[in-house]
Amino acid sequence: MRAALSFTAGLQRADVLQSAHRVQVDLYGSLALTGVGHGTDNAILFGLAGFAPDTISSDQQQAALAAAEQSTLLLAAMHPIAFHRMLDLRLHRDTMYPDPAAPPTHPNGMRFTAFDDAGGVLATEVFYSIGGGFIVTAEHFSKAENGTPTTSRQVPYPFRSAAQLLALASQHELTIAQLVFFNELAMRDDASIPHPPRAHAAETPEAEVRDGILALAQVMLDCIDRGIATDGILPGGLSVRRRAARLSARLQRNGSTDPLAPLDWVTVFAMAVNEENAAGGRVVTAPTNGAAGVIPAIARYYLDFIKGANSEGLLRYFLTAAAVGILYKENASISGAEVGCQGEVGVACSMAAGGLVAALHGTNAQVEHAAEIAMEHNLGMTCDPIGGLVQIPCIERNAMGAVKAVNASRMAMNESDDHKVSLDQVIRTMYLTGLDMQSRYKETSLAGLALNIIEC
Repeated sequence: MRAALSFTAGLQRADVLQSAHRVQVDLYGSLALTGVGHGTDNAILFGLAGFAPDTISSDQQQAALAAAEQSTLLLAAMHPIAFHRMLDLRLHRDTMYPDPAAPPTHPNGMRFTAFDDAGGVLATEVFYSIGGGFIVTAEHFSKAENGTPTTSRQVPYPFRSAAQLLALASQHELTIAQLVFFNELAMRDDASIPHPPRAHAAETPEAEVRDGILALAQVMLDCIDRGIATDGILPGGLSVRRRAARLSARLQRNGSTDPLAPLDWVTVFAMAVNEENAAGGRVVTAPTNGAAGVIPAIARYYLDFIKGANSEGLLRYFLTAAAVGILYKENASISGAEVGCQGEVGVACSMAAGGLVAALHGTNAQVEHAAEIAMEHNLGMTCDPIGGLVQIPCIERNAMGAVKAVNASRMAMNESDDHKVSLDQVIRTMYLTGLDMQSRYKETSLAGLALNIIEC
């Protein structure tokens, strides 16, 4: 959706939007192989129609889809064109990259092309979806490291590794959460970075950061509540029934006499979010949509089951989880199409484990240890969604990742000795494992469960 929206914005900047007669979208690699099951086709329609993922409403989605049924599209919400989904949205399932002659790039590639009424090309652009809602153009990808564009933004405590992060925090006597908070403040003070309008004119940068984090948390908690309140069959053709509502009702009937009931609730919370994701509902990428259930589940676990839980602990949780996520984004990948599900649910598990330790007033060293434990036991996890849908094994996998996060945090906080494997080492190992993994096990639905479920 962001790539399509960016393309239409480019047409407006070039003053050729009104001259556009037709738009053609070509999807390659994993986007072509699992795009329909992942909702990529609809997302592109929404982006071309001028909508953003964090603000589009359900009514706007339905209106755009209804227009597509009539082979029409209101480009950038202002210019009507004909759009024939079968002809203008092309899935190149036998081609991995937009430019096969160029060096390998990223398996989530897409090309947008706008034509005038004579068939001439008005504009064309290639984007890569590198995970977590991040997009880069082909031009910027060639200048990036691991697909991550370099930045000149100045923050007071820059870090590129866990070792640097721990050293900086120790040197300045900060927790990881405090360090990330100060970096966020610096980003807020950077006038070159667009920010949403302030709710109150007198709101300070400190309040903006806090309110922004808590707003994200609230979206996550609302998503859990919607998932728990909704029953029925998920779309897509696998006839997968939602389970979070039934599991929640059963837990409420049975009460909390079972000492492991909190972990059952963690399962419910994570599945509720990913069922919403599978149904096209609003989630927060954490770090991706397919892994969106882990971070919210542990946040809700902290609020519901930890005595003395409060908003300050929630802030520590999210700020610390963000630091862990940054390390994976900078040094490896959060794209299932690039490194398998270890880069999605595995990273989410690692983020949540480290964040939970921080929420519980653990030390920086314990945060690093918990994050390392969590990833160490997700290494090698493939991404093989059945039918290309983010349903099986994705929904249960988020529940398992959330439970692992709780376990990893407890192991780290109950351990006093140094551990042998560092977070930096496990991040590097994850990335190399992903590179070695055959492409058919990386979000292509060409192997694993996606292939063998027919025989089960």
